Amino acid sequence: MELWFSERHTKNVRFSIKIDKQLFSERTEHQRIDVFESIDFGRCLVLDGSVMFSEKDEFVYHEMIVHPALAVHPNIKSVLVIGAGDGGVVRELCHYSNIEQIDLVEIDQMLIYAAKKFLPKSSYKLSDSRVNIIISDGLKFVRKCEDKYDLIIVDSPDPYGPAEPLFTKEFYGNCYKALKENGIMVNQHESPFYEPDALAMQKVHKNIYKTFDICRVYQAHIPIYPSGHWLFGFASKTYHPLKDLKEDYWNTLNIKTKYYNTNLHKGAFYLPNYVTELLEHVE
Repeated sequence: MELWFSERHTKNVRFSIKIDKQLFSERTEHQRIDVFESIDFGRCLVLDGSVMFSEKDEFVYHEMIVHPALAVHPNIKSVLVIGAGDGGVVRELCHYSNIEQIDLVEIDQMLIYAAKKFLPKSSYKLSDSRVNIIISDGLKFVRKCEDKYDLIIVDSPDPYGPAEPLFTKEFYGNCYKALKENGIMVNQHESPFYEPDALAMQKVHKNIYKTFDICRVYQAHIPIYPSGHWLFGFASKTYHPLKDLKEDYWNTLNIKTKYYNTNLHKGAFYLPNYVTELLEHVE
């Protein structure tokens, strides 16, 4: 008997992966968490029926949500990560010796447990001495912060259900307040391809654009996600993601990456016309 996992991308489109076995399944007060072992994508983390990452391509997402900001702002010492209980963001941040503090705010303790037990390739740096794991609601946590962080990374699920408050103007305003004078916020910005996702992306962009002095969007190819075309947001009080790119500095760090490099950094901010039009429509 064959076992397949299918995720509904639209009411007319489904993405299916052949599964070898199910490793973990738990319903918490916040969400359903599943971990599957797949044939071609390795282990997959699924939240409420949506694939968050697979071992096959998670490096693309995690490298692209972390390294662009660190290549622009070379003096980042304090980082707030909201979501990201799988540990992939923390893993990439730990490449940087100048980072002194990483506060990881994850609402679901069970996700941390599942990641540590079943997803060691992404979670092994959660035990780094610089990492402070805080089980809390990201919106409530950031409300209490002011002028505290050099970088905020918002690695949230899609803007539906419990994660919806993490896409509001209030939340981004609180992130702005929590950042230092030259701080940067990076967020997963949804996909521009299917209409429902594009509308969610536009809403996110509108809220960030109204909040931050500098607001740019960049892209990556992540096969496991709907359409494979995914966007990230780069928002800052001071730094521009292209004009302030410290290309030579970043390359001297000799960080081994599988996807990100400084040439790709520059190209990622040059978007297709249809995406540019979607963004301009809400600016």
